[in-house]
Amino acid sequence: MYVVNRDSVTTSAIPTDSHPGSGQPVEASGPMTHRQILEALSGLLLAMFVAMLSSTVVTNALPRIVSDLDGSQTGYTWVVVATLLAMTATTPIWGKLSDLFSKKLLVQLALVIYSIGSVIAAAAPSMEVLIGARVIQGLGVGGLTALVQVVIATMVSPRERGRYSGYIGAVFALATVSGPLIGGVIVDSPLGWRGCFFVGIPFAVVAFGLLQKTLHLPVVKRPVRIDFLGATLIMAGVSTLLVWVSLAGNQFAWVSPTTAVLVVLGLAVIAAALYVEGRVAAEPIIALHLFRDRTIALATTASVMIGVAMFGSTVYLSQYFQTARGMTPTHAGLMSIAMVGGLLISSITTGRIITATGRWKRFLVGGMVLVVIGLGLLGTIDETTNLAVVAGFMAVLGIGLGATMQNLVLAVQNNVPLSELGAASSVVAFFRSLGGSIGVSALGALLSHQVAGNVTSGLADLGIEETSHQSHEIPDLATLPAPVRAVFEHAFGESFGHLFFVAAPFAVVALICVLLIKEVPLRTTNDLVPSEEARADELLADAAPEATGELTATIPTR
Repeated sequence: MYVVNRDSVTTSAIPTDSHPGSGQPVEASGPMTHRQILEALSGLLLAMFVAMLSSTVVTNALPRIVSDLDGSQTGYTWVVVATLLAMTATTPIWGKLSDLFSKKLLVQLALVIYSIGSVIAAAAPSMEVLIGARVIQGLGVGGLTALVQVVIATMVSPRERGRYSGYIGAVFALATVSGPLIGGVIVDSPLGWRGCFFVGIPFAVVAFGLLQKTLHLPVVKRPVRIDFLGATLIMAGVSTLLVWVSLAGNQFAWVSPTTAVLVVLGLAVIAAALYVEGRVAAEPIIALHLFRDRTIALATTASVMIGVAMFGSTVYLSQYFQTARGMTPTHAGLMSIAMVGGLLISSITTGRIITATGRWKRFLVGGMVLVVIGLGLLGTIDETTNLAVVAGFMAVLGIGLGATMQNLVLAVQNNVPLSELGAASSVVAFFRSLGGSIGVSALGALLSHQVAGNVTSGLADLGIEETSHQSHEIPDLATLPAPVRAVFEHAFGESFGHLFFVAAPFAVVALICVLLIKEVPLRTTNDLVPSEEARADELLADAAPEATGELTATIPTR
């Protein structure tokens, strides 16, 4: 006899803990209830909070950090890019490892790596050491970011996954709101900016314990074949091109022998990586065959464009508020609430509607339209724009991002079998992070170039002769004479709007990709081709609301 439990979530049979000494997984006794899934996800969501906090808590501290460590605009950019690049390069590796080893153990390992990087960053005596520590943090964050999606996909069917993607969006929004606020308060306190790198460690410790207690997932044991060569080539090729983008125009000319060497070398290494992934690697980091699927190919392209537009533009908003508007780190953190509030409401609302209807494309399209509009509106700001207007523009962008980011992953997961969920999920995260690395690096170089030009002309108007490196430094505005401070505020204020205008066309490309994606209703099981038993369960679940009266029938007679 079948009994339909409307409080349960349809899942495929999920192995949990093994019997002691058996070495074999035990099948789950039945569908997990919403409460059981939330208990299992408690540590995972806290781990996700740690991953997001690692980036957002430092945002408002960066201007002070760069000033204290005598850094430049390029150094500012690379503190961000270092984490993104490490996260980008390792996300596919974590995804592949999740198909081979205990997912819980991998999440815990990522938390440990993140904590080690945080301690080193807090004690960093120079920009070089800080950037290296941020690389270590990025290794851990890459694992946390990739594995959250994989674990949810393992436990929950695509149809129900929208609800839990909304929770991820809520955690993302909470970290994005609280991070800048926490970071701003810490920077303005006696702890200083170094305290920002310690704040995530207690959360990591608690998340580690919760995962040990509540998360029980299958442990897959099969021959391990990790594509370390492919991962190394991908990271080397991307790093080479990012070094070129971030340094060209400052350290050497865009058209120069150095440019030629870096571009040719970077492209050659990436070509070698593609050859290894397609022809050599037994289990490639990036499974190229996935791109034969139209949805995956378009969603991946859109992810790259979103990464460029989102990371490349929004990462500098805190710098805009502090350098162009003269705000304290705490005040700058408060200004981020507008964008993240929109993201929070949008992600939760769309997640619930998608779960109820199984339809997702309309939210992707609508979200991307709002992203394009939001970037275009932010392209009009300068150092004199009314702050309420800036907040409104940020809210529009946040609503668009909330409806888009998690649902692109959902669309991809709906098109792959359970055995490839890890690889497919990590591919989307990889290319979004890759786009973010490119965007932060390229737009950071553009910002540095424009600010330098504006500072040079502004100081010349005051009759002040600048040093050879003065225009590329980020000064402590509070220590500058009023006329010079006004020059720097105007230089940054006028330059920031250009970043959003440059980012907007990338969002347009992402919108076109989303429009071309063919919508496939979300499955209610984790199997790409549901079994007959799963089909029967679905039919019974659908029929349950109707089966409330007496069973009657008309029997024809002769």
